[in-house]
Amino acid sequence: MRYVKWTFWGLVWLLLAGWLHYTLPQHDIVRITDTYSKRIDFGENSIFWATADVGTDGTSVNRDVFFIQAKRADDRIMVYRNEDTGWGWPPYFKFDTANLQAEAGDLKSTAADPQWAVVRHYGWRNEYLTIFPNAVEVWPVEGPDVRIIPWFNIVLLTFLAALIWGVRVRWIRFRMKRIDPVIEDVEEAFDAAGDSISGTTSRLGRFFKRK
Repeated sequence: MRYVKWTFWGLVWLLLAGWLHYTLPQHDIVRITDTYSKRIDFGENSIFWATADVGTDGTSVNRDVFFIQAKRADDRIMVYRNEDTGWGWPPYFKFDTANLQAEAGDLKSTAADPQWAVVRHYGWRNEYLTIFPNAVEVWPVEGPDVRIIPWFNIVLLTFLAALIWGVRVRWIRFRMKRIDPVIEDVEEAFDAAGDSISGTTSRLGRFFKRK
């Protein structure tokens, strides 16, 4: 039973960590190489795409999506989608997809004369599932070694850790005051019942022996 318990909680924490890693903002320092739009037919991976731009038809099974191609300092390729999140989830309240595409296009550069930029995004890149992180913001920086401190993530994760710790402490106190005494009373009642049954059985045994 102990292994089942630890497996269950391990899966819960793994899912929570994956959800946070997908949802929270991340920062990449890259050199933008190209920007373009492409018609996408949504299929089984549609859960990893945002909704249509605010004010447009969101019921279509396909639509044009903006993309930003980039290259990191270690020559790794990165491709971002550029979609509105609107009032949906995750709550980035992004309505400026077209403006962001123009800003990214203005930061395009070559390897001979690189212009480095920070792309704030959420989500994952997976070639096999054809999913892309969604760019939320982009701005120029001096070089690829600029350090970006994720203050929002630090504050939010600290708050979540404090909240989980507080809930756990209160649950332990509630269990010790309310649940554990009831369980102990039930166990004592079962023990008393067992002792009574054992005593009755012993007396009956002695009675039949005398017969």
